[in-house]
Amino acid sequence: NYLYMTYNGREHDVEPGKKSITVLGSGSYRIGSSVEFDWCCVQAVQTAKKKGYQTIMVNCNPETVSTDFDVCDRLYFEELTLERVMDIYDFENPEGVIVSVGGQIPNNLALKLKNRGYAILGTDPCDIDRAEDRNKFSSLLDSLGIHQPKWRELTTMSQAQNFADRVGYPVLIRPSYVLSGAAMNIAFNKEALDQYLAEAANVSKEHPVVISKFIEGAKEIEIDGVAQNGKMVIYAVTEHVENAGVHSGDATVAVPPQKTYLETIRRAKHITRSVLQELNITGPFNIQFLARANTLRVIELNLRASRSFPFVSKATKYNFIDIATRAMLGENIEGDYRTLDLDYVGIKAPQFSYSRIKGADPVLYVEMGSTGEVACFGDHYREAFLKALMAADIQLPKKNILVSIGRDENKVELAPYMKRLHKMGYTLYATEHTAEYLKKMSIPAKRLFKVSEKRNPNIQNYLENGTIDFIFNIPRKYNRKTISDGFRIRRTAIDHNVSMIANMQLAKTFIMALYDLHLGVYTLDAKSIDEYNKNSDHA
Repeated sequence: NYLYMTYNGREHDVEPGKKSITVLGSGSYRIGSSVEFDWCCVQAVQTAKKKGYQTIMVNCNPETVSTDFDVCDRLYFEELTLERVMDIYDFENPEGVIVSVGGQIPNNLALKLKNRGYAILGTDPCDIDRAEDRNKFSSLLDSLGIHQPKWRELTTMSQAQNFADRVGYPVLIRPSYVLSGAAMNIAFNKEALDQYLAEAANVSKEHPVVISKFIEGAKEIEIDGVAQNGKMVIYAVTEHVENAGVHSGDATVAVPPQKTYLETIRRAKHITRSVLQELNITGPFNIQFLARANTLRVIELNLRASRSFPFVSKATKYNFIDIATRAMLGENIEGDYRTLDLDYVGIKAPQFSYSRIKGADPVLYVEMGSTGEVACFGDHYREAFLKALMAADIQLPKKNILVSIGRDENKVELAPYMKRLHKMGYTLYATEHTAEYLKKMSIPAKRLFKVSEKRNPNIQNYLENGTIDFIFNIPRKYNRKTISDGFRIRRTAIDHNVSMIANMQLAKTFIMALYDLHLGVYTLDAKSIDEYNKNSDHA
């Protein structure tokens, strides 16, 4: 039932379809592109079928649902390259191609296909290019008077260094047309900037690299939605638990937002409407914002389904891809969609495969590292959060917790939370400076020597013999190229299957969730998804 193209055949084994739509899949699964995009592809195919179209799927991964032969009318098991997609189009002559549900790979083909005369459904590929090209999109935001971090397109190394000196480190290096933040990095000094620029230039040779000021301590929010003829029709706002600096695919996110001011949400919607209108968008989109000091800044816009589309569809009970596909097929999709006022909270948490990747450092970063995700609902924010982390294989601490906190300001910020852990009856172990600070704050902590100190009592021994059952390790300033004591602690924890949190905001939320559970604010009883749906007027 799989179809293949060939250069050597003399005749076709099948006849071209009639009134058909082609959907480009996501290709091989890897970090950054996984089953989330395949869900979007399958939903698009099912909607097109309902609308009376024959459906053609192009994908090359036997692990996907989209390559099950009973999902679509015709399946081409082929690589997602320009040449192969053109071959299939020339034979099938479909009414158009959907490029916006399979992630970055099909999106990258949109403009090349249009320039060769092939019909792309939904947003015009020229407008996709204006969003994907960092330089063009930043210029567009400037023309609309929309705030964004200060930026500059890279032309020479010296200009990049001058820009970084002028706006101040840290700066963010951002290649164009990449998925999962490939070669995206935060540079805290000149040496790191030089190194990361070389990486970015290798990854995105045909497109410009943009350097922007990295804003520390900012919250990140996203809007996933569907537009038609430049008008936003349905949207869902997701709020990151972690501060900016964590890739959206690795972030723990909440729907509806729990800590974002309504005024901030209102302004984010206003900005989104302006950008969508300027680009005349029809189809799915994802826009990301930084919020800090009452200022909202745009990070980027993706004119395709994001990896959070399945999550927001299930959390809000509206199938965003079904709506987007109907919009791209020309149906009027206007309606009264309610996505902010929910009676429950949905939390999406990432899953990682660090134990299978030798030498990987389990720290959240601007370049994506997760290999999966889970989502849980709860009547309370912290309940849903704790459920999601447990579903993502985080084991709740039983008795002994290791604490290692870099930077004095981080120690000050986390001290009240450490007190709560002590109140709950946990025994705290800590590295030298953390232990000294905790004792000053009247929080009992037993000192352990770092792995590199090779003195007893040593962290490595305590991890190996199972004494420690949870770790909070907050890095000073993360540099993924440096093998530090923090890295040794984190890697040893992974190798011995000890659960760990290495992010400040995650640590605080996790401890408060544990504390609420300890006080009996909620229980972790399981409910079916239908129980959360029962009060929904569109379930």
